[in-house]
Amino acid sequence: MAAATRGCRPWGSLLGLLGLVSAAAAAWDLTSLHCHFGTFCECDFQPDFQGLECDLAQHLAGQHLAKALVVKALKAFVQDPAPTKPLVLSLHGWTGTGKSYVSSLLAHYLFRGGLRSPHVHHFSPIIHFPHASHMERYKKDLKSWVQGNLTACSRSLFLFDEMDKLAPGLIEVLLPFLGSSWVVFGTNYRKAIFIFISNTGGEQINQVALEAWRGRRDREEIRLQELEPLISQAVLDNPHRFGAPGCHATSLSPPQTLPTLPLPADGFWRSGIMEERLLDVLVPFLPLQRHHVRHCVLNELAQLGLEPREEVLQAVLESTTFFPEEEQLFSSNGCKTVASRIAFVL
Repeated sequence: MAAATRGCRPWGSLLGLLGLVSAAAAAWDLTSLHCHFGTFCECDFQPDFQGLECDLAQHLAGQHLAKALVVKALKAFVQDPAPTKPLVLSLHGWTGTGKSYVSSLLAHYLFRGGLRSPHVHHFSPIIHFPHASHMERYKKDLKSWVQGNLTACSRSLFLFDEMDKLAPGLIEVLLPFLGSSWVVFGTNYRKAIFIFISNTGGEQINQVALEAWRGRRDREEIRLQELEPLISQAVLDNPHRFGAPGCHATSLSPPQTLPTLPLPADGFWRSGIMEERLLDVLVPFLPLQRHHVRHCVLNELAQLGLEPREEVLQAVLESTTFFPEEEQLFSSNGCKTVASRIAFVL
């Protein structure tokens, strides 16, 4: 989806939103100095909550909790003229349920430059931290990067993708920046926003959603209080998981197609972030059902300027794998492959 304009707009391909741009902080110019010494300076931070809420309402399928929790947390944080700590959100759920999409929307609706703002920083373990043997260097570089960019502008957004693939130990360097101290290393960091994205807890969320369906309970009745302790425990327990991340062989997982191999612990494990309760909100993303996938197909067709065609809808749904095996209830990839499936059908 193009991010050229602000305001509620048609659904677009996730590929556009997932192209998060990481840019170096601006050089020490008058604007940077003004941001550093003037607490009233917001750099290019220009939140558009009306547009964000509109976009979430129209295009985020099946995620009543995520919509409510993210907007509520952001509004409270932004409206506080002197927050005592940064806002720290952790998005958890199955693949393709909207975690990366929501994080991309936040960058688009919070910063004038959207994903290309020099104050929006995206980290991927595969791209930025690929070698476990270089962990000490990564720690030093990450700490320096965060500190330097918060010095340039305290109103910065840091996105950490695929936390379940991040080697333990790296993220602990963020601890000083996430707490409630006034300054760290001479830097005011209390207006920063940190967003962590992880598949960890997805199976537990799926289980709750399945039990609700079996009990003829509406999924909109599922509350955060039911899911939060399960997600927290999933992160803290089982430091060495087996199988592909997000593809564990259980009754609530898609059929396993990869060999069973030991994987490193979740990036949160033993980082102190969970233990010291530095996460402000755990945001669960529920697994998507057929009508949610259908909603995604309709939105993608609208973005392509095409009229909805029942044969296209059915072809995409028929090519999508659903689980568990008996109920065939949840999409194994959520809406992640909708765009590519439409392209294949057309």
